[in-house]
Amino acid sequence: METLFWVVHVIVAIAVIALVLLQHGKGADMGAAFGGGSSGSLFGSTGSANFLSRSTAIAATLFFLTSLGLAYFGLQQHKPAASVLDRTSVPATATQPAAPAQIPGQGNGSKAGDIPQ
Repeated sequence: METLFWVVHVIVAIAVIALVLLQHGKGADMGAAFGGGSSGSLFGSTGSANFLSRSTAIAATLFFLTSLGLAYFGLQQHKPAASVLDRTSVPATATQPAAPAQIPGQGNGSKAGDIPQ
């Protein structure tokens, strides 16, 4: 499910970028972009602005919703009590014997007679 959200999120992000770049500014004429004198020659006088602005609003809403969904998935996998050190260290279990304490100045293979009494 998270993978589906990631795929939709990336597609919607690309769509938002494309739709914003396709829109023209307030002062720009549609006809000036194509070299003509009429501003309503391609999509009508206000048809392109309404279609592109509505499409951008829908895509931005989908982007916002997928962002919230991905944040929800991220919080479900987060463990606030665990630290970085807890995740990297291997906890000792009951089946593993504890390592014997080493006394400084003695080797690892000490004999029973070498232990001071």
